[in-house]
Amino acid sequence: MADLYFKALNAERRALWAECRLKGLAKDTPQRLRIVEIDALLAAHKAKQAGKGEG
Repeated sequence: MADLYFKALNAERRALWAECRLKGLAKDTPQRLRIVEIDALLAAHKAKQAGKGEG
């Protein structure tokens, strides 16, 4: 089954990253901070999924 949450976060991250690269945004902009937040959410989701598989 497709992991829609994971796909949605990745799509948002890619879009934000492209915008940051295109505009040359600094590290303290809201877009870059959201990327960091998404990275944390992805890591937590991946850990949760790995924990499910062990049971």
